[in-house]
Amino acid sequence: MTRIAIGSYNVHSCVGWLDRRYSPSRIAAVLKELNCDIYALQEVDNEEGDGEDSMQLEYLSRELQMAAVPGLRIVRHSGEFGNALLTRLPIRSVHRHDLSYWRFEPRGALDVELDLGHHTLRVIATHLGLSRRERRSQWRHLLRAVATAPPGLPTIVLGDMNEWLPSSATLRDAHRILGEPLAPAAFPAFAPFLSLTRIWVRPVGAMTSIEVHRTPLSQRASDHLPVKAVVDVEKFSGD
Repeated sequence: MTRIAIGSYNVHSCVGWLDRRYSPSRIAAVLKELNCDIYALQEVDNEEGDGEDSMQLEYLSRELQMAAVPGLRIVRHSGEFGNALLTRLPIRSVHRHDLSYWRFEPRGALDVELDLGHHTLRVIATHLGLSRRERRSQWRHLLRAVATAPPGLPTIVLGDMNEWLPSSATLRDAHRILGEPLAPAAFPAFAPFLSLTRIWVRPVGAMTSIEVHRTPLSQRASDHLPVKAVVDVEKFSGD
């Protein structure tokens, strides 16, 4: 394997923003269009029900035939809600960071090591809060976690960062440590102008492309469009 594709997608509980239609099968179809090896998902709603697709994470895992790593932090209704990771790559380890801040809703990050054969790939997937102070605290936690990694460990940090100011202190800190890749606008889905979803790859030169996946289906499936990056695994060797 010389290249891998990584996607980040806020699935909005599998509810389309414009038509308000609940459709996990539509989200699964968008993910199949993306054709990634790793997906970081946000706002996955695992509520029990009678339908085959009521447990969204399990449903998407089955539909894509990928391993699922839950990071669901919020307990509501009769199920859980939050982040998750889907991957085709063998999983070496899983760590979950609690990013909950004061009285805001619980937040977390998945910190997963994947097997690339000659390399271990670290993937940190998250969905940060709506408050600037909350995000600042959460970023500090995550960047400290990144700093603890052994030198040269390939690392991907991605997710819905909820940061709409390009000059924000949180993004400046991230760019200083992880590099500054392109960040195409992916929100709102029908007319995107905000870059809330971000993907960083370290070493930054390993990212060969990053783009928003904008199709008729993805514009209906969620309030966010998915973002996809392609990484050249061979460039991990020189870092």
